This record gives sequence, structure tokens and C-alpha cells, in this order.
Amino acid sequence: MKKRNILLVVIVAILILAGLIFLFIQPAPQTAQQGETTILAENLEVPWAMDFLPNGTMIFTERVGRVNLLYENGDVVKVADISVSQVSESGLLGVAVDPNFTENRYIYLYYTHEGGVNRISRFVLDGTLTGETVLLDDIPGGPIHNGGRLKFGPDGKLYATTGEAGVDSLAQDVNSTGGKILRLNPDGTVPSDNPFGNYVYSYGNRDPQGITWNPANGLLYASEHGSTMNDEINIITSEGNFGWPIVQGDENRSGYISPTRVYTDFTLAPSGIAFFENRLYVAGLRGSQLRVLTLSADGESITDESILINNLGRIRDVVVHDGFLYISTSNRDGRGLPQGGDDKIIRMKL
Repeated sequence: MKKRNILLVVIVAILILAGLIFLFIQPAPQTAQQGETTILAENLEVPWAMDFLPNGTMIFTERVGRVNLLYENGDVVKVADISVSQVSESGLLGVAVDPNFTENRYIYLYYTHEGGVNRISRFVLDGTLTGETVLLDDIPGGPIHNGGRLKFGPDGKLYATTGEAGVDSLAQDVNSTGGKILRLNPDGTVPSDNPFGNYVYSYGNRDPQGITWNPANGLLYASEHGSTMNDEINIITSEGNFGWPIVQGDENRSGYISPTRVYTDFTLAPSGIAFFENRLYVAGLRGSQLRVLTLSADGESITDESILINNLGRIRDVVVHDGFLYISTSNRDGRGLPQGGDDKIIRMKL
């Protein structure tokens, strides 16, 4: 009996020691390394825009009309099917989460409806999107040049990029919402300090598809499709005239604002852009790449430029969130060569 008791004591001691060893010397949890990429979702249909809820869940649009939530575990849950007119470049485009989402649960969408024109609407996310409130309608639309990016600025206003829908003259008409960057109050009213007493913030824009801000000084950057190359990166100012169709690319003329960067030797077709640590990340559709533009200390010029990614095909959007870069591909938009699993949303550690 004594030998048996001693054996039990020894076994218990060994088990306790093994438990302590596991507790104190087990490997530390793995953390993502800089540049490491993860496919979060695939087999999508032209994911156009991404944003994040306060709890870190992504909300994204697919151009055919779907609005989805993407959870950390990779689950994609549809929360709306918006009735859209999806022809070539039109359809469900931008999405933005209200800065006060925790209180009001508002989600904003930019889409082309059955009238062939574009609309900005506000919805309530309560399991699904409900209670549509149309904030601005009859934005010029068509098969091409619909703009479509929606983002809230640091001033709490909602900004929208619009294209001229293939009618060049609209871009210079400050009474038209086509070919512009628009600025709205979250309830859809016109901000009192807008330069023309309407929604227009800047004009002479051809087809801007990306906007982002420099948090250090509030500079607003926009990407814009040119005609036969001449794609631009602009610093947007209130009442600024960016020239289209009178001036484009690297032409300089008094009264028109020249781009910070213009691509005269190839077509990038820039779409979404994001800012992180004094760099601009620019998604290229025709260029099939994600470019990194290093900015000067004041953010007003570009000091260096490189290609970060060039093996994903057409890149539609890029968003920075919590130290990661989120990238969506657009190879199923009728102009790309779909790869296995396309279209995708990919995360990269910054």
C-alpha cells in the first residue's frame, strides 16, 4: 500500500510539473509580420467599397447590388440587396459608416438606380439595412464615369466623388452635381460654408474614384481617371477648379489647379486611395497594381513612388484600418482576367 501511495504522489507531481511547464514556457501567440497577406473573402462579384463598423466588422458593397458584412472569422453575411441599374461601370458603388454609428446605426450608400442616375441614400443597419432615406438624387450617371466614392471627412461632413457620365461640359458647370466632389451634411442638407451654396465642393473633375485625408493637416487627396492616360492625384480645395475638360494632365493654365501627380506614360486608372504614415496607397485598375506614394513633410508633394503589389490584377479599393491594409480586386468587372477565387478581399499587415 505504501508503494502504491508513493507512486500516486509521484504521478500527481509529474502532472503538476507538466502543467506548469506548459503554462509558463508555451510559445507566444503568433502576430502578423509586416507585409504578410491573408485572403479574407473570395468568390465575390466586384467588391467596390469597404468601410468598418466601430466593433471592427467590415461592411462592403458588390456592384451588382449586395451589401455584406465580413466578420473576423471570414464569414460573409448579406445585409441588403439594393435594386440597382448595373451596366458597365454603374451599380452599387460607395459605402460609408456614420461617425456616430453607435448611436444612430446609419449606413450611407451611393448607387445607380433604375432611372440611370446616381443617388446617395442613408439606411439603418439593424440586422439588415432598412428605412432608406434618399439624401441626394439625380446625380448624372450612365454606363461610364459615375465616380461613386463616399467617405466622411475629419469635419464630420459626407464627401462624394461624382463623374461627368461622359458629358464633359458637366464638370465645369457648378450647378450640376456631375464631375465634382460633393460635400453634404449627414442629414443630406447643404453645409452653410460650401463655396457655391449647393453641394459642390470642387469641380472640373472627370471621374474621381478615391478620396482620403491627411490627419496631420487635413489635406484632402483625390484620385481621378484621365482621358488616354493623364490619370491624376489631386489635392482638393474648396471651390477649386481642376480643369476638365479644358485642362488635363500636366498642362498648366492660370485659374486651374494642377495635379500633384499625373501619369502621362501609362494608364493607371486609379480608384480607391488610403493614407497611412505620410504615404498614399493608390489602387490601380487598368494598371493592375497598388502604388505607394511617399509624401513630403507638409504632405503637398510626392518625394518617392513604388509598386507594392502587382500580382492581383485589377485593384478597386484600398482601406487602412487598425494597422492593416485592406485590398479588394475587381477582375470580374468585365475588363479583367479572373484568377482563381476572384474577386477577393485581402488584408496586408503594415
